[in-house]
Amino acid sequence: MQEHGSDPAPAEAQGYFASPPALQVIVLGSGGGPSEDNVTGLLVRSTATQWTKGSVLAVDAGTHLAAIIKILEEHLPRATLKDSSDTLRTITETPKRAAASLLGIGAASPAVSPYTSLSGGYFTALEPKATRAASPFPRPDSSKLWRVLTTGPFTNLELPYESARANAAYVLRSIISTYLITHPHLDHLSGFAVNTASFQHTSRPKTIAALPSTIDAIKTHIFNNVIWPNLSDEEGGVGLASYMRLAEGGNVALGEGDGKGYIEVCEGLGVKSWKVSHGHCMKKHSHRGSSALSGPEPGFQQSPLGTRLTESTSAALGRRSHTLANGHAADNACVYDSSAFFIRCDVTGSEVLIFGDVEPDSLSLSPRTARVWADAAPKIASGLLRGVVIECSYDDSQSDDTLFGHLAPRHLIAELQVLARLVHALGRSDAPPSPRKRRRPSPAFGLRAGSEVRTRRARPSQRRRGRQSSASPSTARPSEGEAAPPVPSVNVDRSSAPSDEPVREASEAVWESVSAASSSVASRATAAPPALQGLQVVIIHMKDTLKDGPHVGERILAQLLEYEKEAQLGCTFVISRSGTSIWL
Repeated sequence: MQEHGSDPAPAEAQGYFASPPALQVIVLGSGGGPSEDNVTGLLVRSTATQWTKGSVLAVDAGTHLAAIIKILEEHLPRATLKDSSDTLRTITETPKRAAASLLGIGAASPAVSPYTSLSGGYFTALEPKATRAASPFPRPDSSKLWRVLTTGPFTNLELPYESARANAAYVLRSIISTYLITHPHLDHLSGFAVNTASFQHTSRPKTIAALPSTIDAIKTHIFNNVIWPNLSDEEGGVGLASYMRLAEGGNVALGEGDGKGYIEVCEGLGVKSWKVSHGHCMKKHSHRGSSALSGPEPGFQQSPLGTRLTESTSAALGRRSHTLANGHAADNACVYDSSAFFIRCDVTGSEVLIFGDVEPDSLSLSPRTARVWADAAPKIASGLLRGVVIECSYDDSQSDDTLFGHLAPRHLIAELQVLARLVHALGRSDAPPSPRKRRRPSPAFGLRAGSEVRTRRARPSQRRRGRQSSASPSTARPSEGEAAPPVPSVNVDRSSAPSDEPVREASEAVWESVSAASSSVASRATAAPPALQGLQVVIIHMKDTLKDGPHVGERILAQLLEYEKEAQLGCTFVISRSGTSIWL
């Protein structure tokens, strides 16, 4: 593992960060359907690992290899060449030569490669940097010229082949080691299943890491020799993939300090997982793979901070379970399990929180998101958690009874208010900061393909100080003015919510607990900066309506920004796009 900061973000980011970013999240798929080419798929890495073998973690893989190929097709023509002596050569190609390279057309020998036969200044030799680290990869052919990407999400990655297709296979086989799956729905898993055909010729099986209920569903319904061959290493399978069963809430026997409970899933990254709810089954039978009302996963570990919240929630769940048992609401009701993952950089301790599909606690038969917020709050207060990747599938025109276990802006803002109150209760700063004027959010929508989102990383001595944010993360700067007010409640239309009162009991219990905790610091909160200041909230899993007019992501962003004007949470909302990169 290399020294922290040795693999920087693109050059234009260096003036923006107080120190180099610790984590990179690459968006392969940002949608939630119905188009199969853009469903949930992310890549995460610690920048300290410098693209070493096995250093990239895939989080869900509805869209996977196809998106990697598409990214490489765009950025490979602008790569530099690197020979065995580490000399770099800049490639300047004609469109014809670029197309030939991307399609894999051309001589196999570097001596007659379209790159090496160019004349008239098509490439220029550059002296290698004295501090440049040697490549960590065993090169298939030492005589080959390696391509070093200079733009896009894979900047600084060294690739051994000419075509995007061959290099995408190299990334899949050598760089990505683990697949962290939130839940076994096809829009989060289909790409992985199909891409297993590329897992041959590797030195070790790929790891599928997930909660036990998710792995059981994958074993039973995917790798069952009916829907798909059993490519796992269990029950007589081929052995291309190996299962890693995660303990909910982390494993207290692993790690120490801030990393206690985290399990290493790939080079440089540790993970802690929580179950969250993703809708309920309407049929009168137990839903296979769900254990929402039967207690936590084996190995569950309760965090001290979440005790007060979960006690209230458990009481409400007990009342709800009693109601169900007496037949007043539904018989044998069950909730579909999804996951939320805290992903931690081993070198810096920085974290990103990534949700699978999730429903609002206010509507859930088994509200469990509050436990995740209870775990996240101290990480935000200390400056370690600077990004939350979460779904918002619909805009506010979708009624509560047709959300199908997903979020709309009115629900997402309410969930973030729960988080904000917990952060306020902890006391975000040691002392009130100098007054600052809040900048109005920009109406800019989302990201262009290949663009970067960056958060300003606080120096260790500044981690507990407030930080300014806006809806334009790449251009935001603090400005002087008055202090932001405490977190108020946003009034949203709940008229479409179900009338079944027991469904709301758990959510009300959580809110009562949060309100009690925050009231003790109300006077300090008045002078404090917004609780979620500096936090990036990246929106994924938007369901395209396939209609004329603005994309659903534009409407979701506009509605979130409107709520933020009133709530004053301080976070930045970003609509994700396939091919973009978020630096944290």
